Amino acid sequence: MHDLRVSVIDACNFRCGYCMPAENQYRFLRSHELLTVDEITRLVRLFVSLGVRKIRLTGGEPLLRKELPDIIRSLNRIDGIEDVALSTNGHHLAELAADLKAAGLQRITVSMDDLDEEGFAELSGVRADLNRVLTGVEEAVRVGLRPVKVNVVIRRGINEHAVLDLVNFARGEGYVVRFIEYMDVGTLNAWGMKDIVPSKEILATIQTRYELAPADPNYFGEVASRYLFSDGTGEIGFISSVTQPFCSQCTRARLSAYGSLYTCLFASEGVDLRGLLRHDASDEKILKTILDTWAARTDRYSEERAEMTSEEREKHKVEMYSIGG
Repeated sequence: MHDLRVSVIDACNFRCGYCMPAENQYRFLRSHELLTVDEITRLVRLFVSLGVRKIRLTGGEPLLRKELPDIIRSLNRIDGIEDVALSTNGHHLAELAADLKAAGLQRITVSMDDLDEEGFAELSGVRADLNRVLTGVEEAVRVGLRPVKVNVVIRRGINEHAVLDLVNFARGEGYVVRFIEYMDVGTLNAWGMKDIVPSKEILATIQTRYELAPADPNYFGEVASRYLFSDGTGEIGFISSVTQPFCSQCTRARLSAYGSLYTCLFASEGVDLRGLLRHDASDEKILKTILDTWAARTDRYSEERAEMTSEEREKHKVEMYSIGG
C-alpha cells in the first residue's frame, strides 16, 4: 500500500456520462456526513504510518469542498508524505489555483475529453465550459502546479476524433496527456465492451503522426504505460484497465467521501472507518482494521471481467463519484 486516494466530496457540477450521467437523480452527502478536516488528517496519518507516500485528493469535484485548502495544508504537515496531488474538472481552478498552491498542493490532473466546445459540453454536461477549464489550467501553470496532466476518456463513436487534437494541444502547452480506456465503474454508465477504444488503437492513431518510444515506469505500481516522443517534446500515457489489467501490481487504497475504505475501484463493499472515528476508536483499532482489510483483499475485477457474465458485471459496485477515478 503506497498510494491513497481521498475523496473529499461526492458532489460534482459536471455530468460526465462515464461517471454521473445527467439522466439520473443524485442525493449527495450532507456536510455532517463528510469526513471533517481533522478526520481526514487523522486517517491519512495512520495510512502514512503503514507505508503510504502519495496522496491524491478526488471527488466528486474536490474544488467544491470549501475546506480544501485547509485539508491540503493539514496533510502537508504529516511527515512521510512525498506527494500531494489533486484531480479536478477544472471549472473552479482559475480562482482557486493560487490558494491551493499556497496551501501546499504540488500538482494537478484535469479531466478534458474534447477540445471542441460543443463536444466538451456533450461529454461533460451542459454546465461544462471548456474555455473556463482552459483558463483554469493556464492559471495552475502560472502559479506552479506542474506538471499538469490531462486525463482523457475515449469512447467509441463519441470522441475518437479528438485524439490527435488533444495530443497536439498537450505537446504545445507542455502538458502530459493520458488516455483512459472507458471502464464499467459503478452502475450508472450503461457500459459495454463495444464502447471501448483500446489503448493499442489510440496509440496506433498517434503513431500515424508521431514517433514514440516506450518509457520505463517511474515507480512500481504506476498504472499508466508511458511513451516518450522521439523528438524529446514530452510524453503521453495510457491507462488500460480493460485490455491490459494491472491488478497484481496495485498499490492503491481508496477512502470514500463518507469515510469507507475500498481496496478496488470496482469494489461493491467498503469498510466503515468514519464509524470507528466517531465512536472514539483508538488509533490501534483503526490501524488493525486497515491492515486486516488490506491483507484480506482479493480484488481482481479487471482481470476477471472478460470471463464474467453480464449479470455478474452488473452487480452493484461503488459509484466512482464517491471514491474518485
